[in-house]
Amino acid sequence: MRALIQRVSEAAVRVDGEVIGEIGPGLLVLVCAMEGDAEANADTLAAKISKLRIFKDDADKMNRSLLDTGGAALVVSQFTLAADTSRGNRPGFSTAARPDEGERLYEYFADQLRGHGIEVAQGRFGADMKVSLVNDGPVTIWMEF
Repeated sequence: MRALIQRVSEAAVRVDGEVIGEIGPGLLVLVCAMEGDAEANADTLAAKISKLRIFKDDADKMNRSLLDTGGAALVVSQFTLAADTSRGNRPGFSTAARPDEGERLYEYFADQLRGHGIEVAQGRFGADMKVSLVNDGPVTIWMEF
């Protein structure tokens, strides 16, 4: 699975003008299941993100996790993270998981984050979503498992 993680002061996702998920301080997690991914990939990604120390401590160092801060996660599916841009000017997405498997692993990943004690809001798989955020730092991290 691939994820682009952004530390945010706030973030929201809208579908058809309606807010369907929003958080205050925490992480916006854009996630994509790749062909061949399994629950073990989602397990590893959720465990790593829940403990990722990218929030400032009292000494102004990135030394605290979502668990330490009580922050939330907004999880949004984004198959375009599978983009292959190695040839031509039009990205290919053939390495993304099939939609049914992608959705299953997306939901599983969000549930795994919840299982680690993280409050999770979500986007809607396959929908045309509008995501707004205030990137804090900015801090943006790429992960792949």
